Amino acid sequence: MPSLLFNNPGYPLLSMLLCLPLAGAALAPFVRHQKSLRLFGLVVTVATLCSSIPLYTEFDRAFAGFQFAEHYSWLSVLGIDYVVGVDGISAVLVLLTTLLMPLCMLCSWREVQERLAEFIVVLLLMEAALIGVFISLNIVLFYVFWEGMLIPMYLLIAIWGGPRRDYASVKFFVYTFAGSIFLLFALIALYVATGTCNYPDLLSYRFNPRMQWLVFVCCAIACAVKTPLYPLHTWLPAAHVEAPTAGSVILAGVLLKMGGYGFLRFCIGLAPHAAQSAAPLMTAVALVAILIGGCLALGQDDLKRLIAYSSIAHMGFVVLGMFMVSVRGTQAGVLQMVNHGISTSALFICVGMLYERTHSRLLADNCALGSSMPRFVTLFTLAACSSFGFPGTNGFIGEFLVIIAAFEKNIVLGACAVCGVLVAAAYMLRAVQKIIWADRPGNHQHGAAIHKVLSDINIREVFVLAVLAGGIVLIGFRPSVVLDMTSASVTMLVQRLSG
Repeated sequence: MPSLLFNNPGYPLLSMLLCLPLAGAALAPFVRHQKSLRLFGLVVTVATLCSSIPLYTEFDRAFAGFQFAEHYSWLSVLGIDYVVGVDGISAVLVLLTTLLMPLCMLCSWREVQERLAEFIVVLLLMEAALIGVFISLNIVLFYVFWEGMLIPMYLLIAIWGGPRRDYASVKFFVYTFAGSIFLLFALIALYVATGTCNYPDLLSYRFNPRMQWLVFVCCAIACAVKTPLYPLHTWLPAAHVEAPTAGSVILAGVLLKMGGYGFLRFCIGLAPHAAQSAAPLMTAVALVAILIGGCLALGQDDLKRLIAYSSIAHMGFVVLGMFMVSVRGTQAGVLQMVNHGISTSALFICVGMLYERTHSRLLADNCALGSSMPRFVTLFTLAACSSFGFPGTNGFIGEFLVIIAAFEKNIVLGACAVCGVLVAAAYMLRAVQKIIWADRPGNHQHGAAIHKVLSDINIREVFVLAVLAGGIVLIGFRPSVVLDMTSASVTMLVQRLSG
């Protein structure tokens, strides 16, 4: 069992990361003017980002257990305590969350005009819930945050979403809530079997095969919905299309990672032998998600729907890497979670910027922008190249490592994964070609009219995309910034699989 390492910088860092957005959400309704509200939300999220920096600078990369840990009595009668901590896997996901939230504030600067105070409250509550999922080391606390994020995301879609927001928000809630019931059942079974809710204590148990299969199947269903894997994916395109830009960024950038994180923590961490036995099935499911998600994206003319289906394919690569039962594959899966969060967030922000100008997400209404929007098309092309794994981008490193791990396991797996990359290149290059060069069809009079008043992205928008572009290039040329943090934790996790 990994011990808790209290190497915090003299104060409860993780609790502070949790409390900052909660405090911001409590204070936001008292800020009156819209400009002040936007600045307040930005300041809170930037403060949370700055406070998370010690997770990177002071993280012990040689230690495989949990760091920055805090343990306080909570519901002692039931054996439920407030226990938080991070290992390399959760630390990078917390950092990804705190990085994306200020960008969500900035990309919503003009998009959201109504009920602004409520919007900022919902975003900050969402940030707190997501951070809580990744730092919780008590399974009850974990489930509280896992379920807690449903309400803010539901509200984001239902209040600030598109014309079919009611349908999309209800579908999102029903799918994810139904999947969470299976997770709750598994967590109750773990508590009844062991009498403890603390995750590090659960790691010390070697459960019998029946218990492992119960935990694996229930948690796998919940995580497959959240990831999402085919055929449990149908809520995702509707949610993405109707969500505001910030909602799409949170969905793709962080929320889908909860599924991958759950696979690692529960399916592999607590049921290693069941996970090893189920690995062939899970790799087959992942390959289906890669190929079907890519083919569905190839047939889309709506940019948001195209990127939504591409997310299904990219998360298929994540799950494929995780169930290769190897250090290389699992590390690649974790790296690809971070990569997808950066590149797909950039793509959704680009679509939001286009929609603010053209009021359309159709490729036919957003073509031939190369001369009128050079800054935009440059940054959009970089994000698109990252999405299909062009060399020099972060997407290339992640997919390359997954494919190597797949070939080491089975040549057929590797060949299918390569086909998924080729399909990704086809749909992303098609979108890039139309947006930059393609002539507008004569029957799209709306498209012809809107380009008369189209302007390039401003300084605020350039900054938002430049931050994500920096992440794309940095990880593309120096993937060790992520791999070094996750190496020890992933190695320990894979040793449990083979132990």
